[in-house]
Amino acid sequence: MVTSVTNFGRSGAYDWMVQRVSSIVLALYFAFMLGVFVFNPSMDYATWSALFSKTWMRIFTLAALVALAAHAWVGLWTVTTDYLKNGAVRFLVQALCGLVMFVYFVWGVEVLWGLNG
Repeated sequence: MVTSVTNFGRSGAYDWMVQRVSSIVLALYFAFMLGVFVFNPSMDYATWSALFSKTWMRIFTLAALVALAAHAWVGLWTVTTDYLKNGAVRFLVQALCGLVMFVYFVWGVEVLWGLNG
């Protein structure tokens, strides 16, 4: 059985499942947001703010952020493992990608749930 760093010792099937589930969440979020823009062509700040003031929308967006981070990590880990054969270079690239994804995730949570002040 091949284990993977991406999932702390579980099998590659776990990575596969993370990719599939996260892609479904992202597709649903994208379709919903597309619908919002199509059915509200004159979207203004008040409408946008009202949409994101609802708890269900914040939770849906948070789920999309988590899905994006998980999907990106598994994908980037796979690509760097396949193409970067030097262990030190691979580690540095993965660490940098992980740090950037973490910063983007925290920033997204701050924008989503931050105080309005």
